[in-house]
Amino acid sequence: MRKKIVNKLVTSVAFLALLGFVAGPVHAKKVLLKVPVWFPTALPALGTSPAWIEKQINAIGGDVKIKVYEPGKLVPPKEMLEAVSKGQVNAGYTTPGYNTGKLGDKGAIFSAVPFGPDAPEFLAWVYYGNGRTLWQKTYDDAGFNVQSVPCGIIAPETSGWFSKEIKSPADLKGLRMRFFGLGARVMEKLGVSTSQLPGGEIVPALQKGAIDATEFSMPAIDRRLGINKVLKYNYFPGWHQPATLFDLIINGDTWKTMTETQQQIVELTCKAAMTEGLSYGEAIQFDAMKENAAAGTVNKYWSPEMLDIFAGAWNEIVAEMSAADPQFKVIWNDLQTFRADYAIWNEWAYLPRPGTVRK
Repeated sequence: MRKKIVNKLVTSVAFLALLGFVAGPVHAKKVLLKVPVWFPTALPALGTSPAWIEKQINAIGGDVKIKVYEPGKLVPPKEMLEAVSKGQVNAGYTTPGYNTGKLGDKGAIFSAVPFGPDAPEFLAWVYYGNGRTLWQKTYDDAGFNVQSVPCGIIAPETSGWFSKEIKSPADLKGLRMRFFGLGARVMEKLGVSTSQLPGGEIVPALQKGAIDATEFSMPAIDRRLGINKVLKYNYFPGWHQPATLFDLIINGDTWKTMTETQQQIVELTCKAAMTEGLSYGEAIQFDAMKENAAAGTVNKYWSPEMLDIFAGAWNEIVAEMSAADPQFKVIWNDLQTFRADYAIWNEWAYLPRPGTVRK
């Protein structure tokens, strides 16, 4: 009998300990994170990730909850960072590449890097290199009172939709094109006039003749916007965005008042969102590409010569940005050091790309 009582007590304590981890201490103050998002939640991969995060955190049933608000419902997307920093809203879902006007070009490194790391390498640097520390420092140095939690990733995007084939840099000169992040600097160096229109404004701008070409995201996402109905030629690979990271930004004061358990629920759910976003994004592209091809889209792969031109322009831009911003140089050099070491593993662990010869 005594042994049964002891076993029941041990089981009860274990259960309460588990409950304490999930729900937090009984005296913990409940936290509701009101999260405006940059993309509509109906947009595959880009928008569905924060909706997935909301569902998972709320299903846990603890003292932290999330409520997602569609773009513009609480604050305009472009004002999100400042609104979160000032506490006008206590959280937001974004990517640093949309905030380069406030963070500088160095912020865009934590979104996507031309010819940069793909998803596994990017995550390795963020979580086990200095990436996350430098990411947070970029917000801190810019004077923003936010805690950044890496919270989503997608694989390569396509690198542009055009009305005609692009065979040489001369075909790019004079084009007006919607383009994102650091890749836009490359296009500008090659004579393209770029703008960073929101997704919903791209097709109307194309139809009105305000822009001539565009990139936005992956085929399934671009198809949802209807870009394939306006432009015929879709170019691959996504040299400008081999992988794209997103973050959940939380007001710094709000984050400090959250218990360790509440913070861990957010952190672990965001880590899970990396797997969800990456796998879902990869799973929905081939059907969209089949549908596009059947409807008349012509998929093109950049020639080696054009890829070399893009890479050369990017190398020039890196040198210019490093000279202009010492902190950009610090972040860039750290990433390059990590990539040089990662290359040792990459060379031996993965199959070579077709056409390459391993020494």
